[in-house]
Amino acid sequence: MGDRLAVGVRLWAVCPACVGVAALLLAGCAKPASEPAEADMWSLVGPTMGTRYSLSVVGGDQQAADRLRRLVDERLAVVNKRMSTYDPGSELSRFNASDSIDWFGVSAETALVVRSALELAEATGGAYDPTVGPLVNLWGFGPDGRRDTRPTDDEIARAAERVGYGFVEARLDPPALRKQRPGVYVDLSSIAKGHGVDVVAELLEREGVAAFMVEIGGEVRTRGEKPGGRPWRIGVEKVAGDATTDSADRPLQLIVELRGESLATSGDYRNFFELGGRRYSHTIDPKSGEPVEHDLATVTVQAETCREADGLATALLVLGPRAGYDWAVERGVAALLVSRSESDEHLEQTTPGWDERVAVAPTQPTGPTGADEP
Repeated sequence: MGDRLAVGVRLWAVCPACVGVAALLLAGCAKPASEPAEADMWSLVGPTMGTRYSLSVVGGDQQAADRLRRLVDERLAVVNKRMSTYDPGSELSRFNASDSIDWFGVSAETALVVRSALELAEATGGAYDPTVGPLVNLWGFGPDGRRDTRPTDDEIARAAERVGYGFVEARLDPPALRKQRPGVYVDLSSIAKGHGVDVVAELLEREGVAAFMVEIGGEVRTRGEKPGGRPWRIGVEKVAGDATTDSADRPLQLIVELRGESLATSGDYRNFFELGGRRYSHTIDPKSGEPVEHDLATVTVQAETCREADGLATALLVLGPRAGYDWAVERGVAALLVSRSESDEHLEQTTPGWDERVAVAPTQPTGPTGADEP
């Protein structure tokens, strides 16, 4: 498999295997016929979290591949069993279903991921909120499916009573969660895939793999380089085209070269509905209880870990083009923000952190295949 991966945007999906209510549109990969030393690489693909994972690994043999497939499948199954809101028996689902306001014991892993989500919520003043699930479901972007009418103000107000990151606590020792009012619902979909990428990357490192790319539903983490000292090249899609367009046919905004970093994209231009001539995004503002109304279409973040990149991309998308950009600049986040405009051209903003730390390769006029050229 070639190293070009078009990072897609977040789509809400109804799937019992999903961790939470979000899945990412997985892009296809193209293999360049002219690139050398591809025989030194091998790949694995498998289902997980309502989408699929893919690994590209430098070195090793078929025996190593078979062992890693088993280990990766087992590790991701554990994550799903702990954090899926589609599995009623998962730790998170059982916590959500409980009306108790006492400490609820969970694994150290679940407590850590919830703690990370709550810290990001605090840092963004609640623009990012892992308890926003009731509002997402109300607006028809959750497991209950689409709706053909706008929620009433009373319905929004009732759902909003269950939303608020301050209603949840996470304790690491001993690991446990606690809600301050019954009905609070924690959903980790905005960082769970990034976390899944990280745990697979950590597994590969423990197994002694020196160079690899891990991807789950469009969230990416890399280590080392490809054969010949070449970087991993990741294509970020343009905000263009029909949602049903095959990923291989979509044009690219740019190509990012990674040598050990993580990359995540969050966007809303492929998942929305229209009623009465108004466009309703799947990105819900926890403060208003309604879909965001700004023009920011996608956010791509590069960070050390994929969980961090995943959560930050979602947070900036909620904050919008101005507040999101300012927040990212103030905290040194490496981010690319692409907004809609009245013309066919979209407005692109990059933070100083992006300009300083992200290596961008030129795209080819032919679109996605350009990312595969040596």
